[in-house]
Amino acid sequence: MKKSILLIVCCVVFLMAGSFKGLEHYDPTIEGTWELQSFYNYDGQNVIDTIPKSDGYRQVKMYSKEKIMWTRYVPDDPNGRFGYGSYRVTDGQLVEVIEYGDDEMMKALDTMRNFTFELILNEDTFSQISVDADGNRTFSENYRRID
Repeated sequence: MKKSILLIVCCVVFLMAGSFKGLEHYDPTIEGTWELQSFYNYDGQNVIDTIPKSDGYRQVKMYSKEKIMWTRYVPDDPNGRFGYGSYRVTDGQLVEVIEYGDDEMMKALDTMRNFTFELILNEDTFSQISVDADGNRTFSENYRRID
């Protein structure tokens, strides 16, 4: 009788243990559609000022597996802005390589095509932080996932 009870208890424990999943590790992804929420200014490391986007200003970034497209609307600029290219995320960095864009973007691409940022990525938010030549944080754009 004791062996039967012990066998049943062992089976129940085994079945219960098999039904529980361990903690699953989740790495957030930048793939998706994001809208700019604010800007930060830094003193080299820490945020010293938060600048909300102005009324009517919209900037949206869309990341697929390897491509990025962004668009910006500023009420005072009827032409709008956009850019398209590829990107990669590695070791806390976001690197965007812009291939083409609006007229102003194309002029800027004559001098710089690769844009490298420090990346702070969460499930529904991310910040792309510009750093100076010494590695000090200077400015960031802060986004919220909208898809």
